[in-house]
Amino acid sequence: MTTTKAYAAQSETSGLAPFSFDRRAPRPDDVAIEIDYCGVCHTDIHFAQNDWGVSLYPVVPGHEIVGRVTAVGSDVTHHKVGDVVGVGCMVDSCRTCAACESGLEQYCLEGMTGTYNGHDRHDQSVTFGGYSDKIVVSERFVVKIPDKLDVKAAAPLLCAGITTYSPLRHYGVKPGHKVGVIGMGGLGHMGVKFAKALGAEVTIFTRSESKVAEAKHQGADHVVISTDDDQMQAAAETFDFMLDTVPVQHDLNPYLNCLKFDGTHILVGLLEAIEPPLQAGSLVFKRRVLAGSLIGGMPETQEALDFCAEHDIRCDVEMLDIHNINDAYERMKKGDVKYRFVIDMATLKAD
Repeated sequence: MTTTKAYAAQSETSGLAPFSFDRRAPRPDDVAIEIDYCGVCHTDIHFAQNDWGVSLYPVVPGHEIVGRVTAVGSDVTHHKVGDVVGVGCMVDSCRTCAACESGLEQYCLEGMTGTYNGHDRHDQSVTFGGYSDKIVVSERFVVKIPDKLDVKAAAPLLCAGITTYSPLRHYGVKPGHKVGVIGMGGLGHMGVKFAKALGAEVTIFTRSESKVAEAKHQGADHVVISTDDDQMQAAAETFDFMLDTVPVQHDLNPYLNCLKFDGTHILVGLLEAIEPPLQAGSLVFKRRVLAGSLIGGMPETQEALDFCAEHDIRCDVEMLDIHNINDAYERMKKGDVKYRFVIDMATLKAD
């Protein structure tokens, strides 16, 4: 075991503060990683503050991890000391069910093991995430960071990136398709970049007139102000796909009406009940599909990173001193970040 520096929440009201714990020694299939950067996801806030009622304290958040390999177990074949690698939202799964055998570990029939707030499948210890100076992970759940990528901006690709890449690839977005992206945050701006790189015509739907110029800067072909009835009416029945990145309850019905027949509305942000209720006729009479998508499996996560390297796609980030993490959480709640905080772990190691 090795002593590990970290930041943790001790309760739903404590905020994050310095914390130390022991990381396990590498098992035969493990990779030990010194963490250089860790992205900050809205999910981190939910777990730190127990918004979903499932937090296991202390919570060490962080599932957008980039670092360098410092040691490998005896059975490791895909990584070596010195490699720049990444760890995303999961660190294990059953590995034998139909989903896992298909490279869709995120849909493991026994449930994936989260990078934090999960239970290790071997010793039942609670997993601690990337707001720490080191981590030990099975090589199956470690990806290579392509040389061409900026390592700082690569960290959020392991959650915000794959969360938007996976559904666009799964549902077959290609040149000629019209894609609407609902929301202009960390997920939304990545959705625009991926949909454009796949050849689609992309429209951002936003409630804020102030985001029009920024949406165009991110590469959107068009912008629709969703609170403007005339603009929404003009958009009716024109889209093949809607990528919905909004993480809070919102009315889906106006967006469903923007889809063509056989169009697909994909939820990647909302995990709560849909409110107000859906008008089922919007689905039935146009054979529209309401779908959901959760990150990606390990092969697809590597594919997404390679795609970003090939198409020069990066997440827009603001670097963060870990001592300011609680202030960053408050800014994130207000939408005051473009578009992802990334913790420079040198600020932790310097303590």
